[in-house]
Amino acid sequence: MTAPLLFITGASSGIGQAMALEWARRGGRLALVARRGDEMRAWIAAQGWSADRAAVYVADARDMAAMAAAGRDCIAAQGLPDVVIANAGISIGVDMSQESDLEVLRSVIETNNLGMAATFQPFIAPMCARRSGRLVGIASVAGIRGLPGHAAYSLSKAGVISFCESLRVECRPHEVRVVTIAPGYIDTPLTQGNSYSMPFLMPADKFARQALDAIAAGVGLRVIPWQMGVLARVLRILPNWVYDRVLAGRPRKARKSQ
Repeated sequence: MTAPLLFITGASSGIGQAMALEWARRGGRLALVARRGDEMRAWIAAQGWSADRAAVYVADARDMAAMAAAGRDCIAAQGLPDVVIANAGISIGVDMSQESDLEVLRSVIETNNLGMAATFQPFIAPMCARRSGRLVGIASVAGIRGLPGHAAYSLSKAGVISFCESLRVECRPHEVRVVTIAPGYIDTPLTQGNSYSMPFLMPADKFARQALDAIAAGVGLRVIPWQMGVLARVLRILPNWVYDRVLAGRPRKARKSQ
């Protein structure tokens, strides 16, 4: 019996790398998408994985045509994946009073939203025809309510949540599950530069185990860790005036120029 196949973007570091490692630990095969193919192949070699265990597809998440082509190449070379995780994403602080940050906003949306859509696109029809599969979008608690200095990131992750919800309803009759994973603060290079407090900070390997369990269960939306899920539900129902007062004065995410 062929081992299950995971297609994942953004696997060169952070939670993407942690999820790829956990998937391999559970005996699965990997299709890894990266901008720097040589670095990704060197990482695979360092793990001692054979060519039939893991393959690399070179594409930039902002290049929708390249992302869709990577998906088609994966199907041709390795077969239709069991799970597809659109994980590639960036987080950059913005000050929307600065005209230069409009280009930062564009880059975040192209990576976090258009890249996700292009990642899923080649797999939707084949999975629906097969009547099985998981499409997974990596969102964030920052997509539930906007955070100061995170306008671009919060916008993009709110879009991930809504996009995946729409797709979930469309695909469910075909027995394809669309799963949204919303991480809280996970200890990765993406968060290590933050200058503000990060409640319930979780190691990346622990996050990966819980995320893959949630994906296997086919849940609609899972916030990890669970404590952030409780906090997210509270934030959702807070009146605006209370939320604004609680967040007033919170340190902002650093801008690209800072």
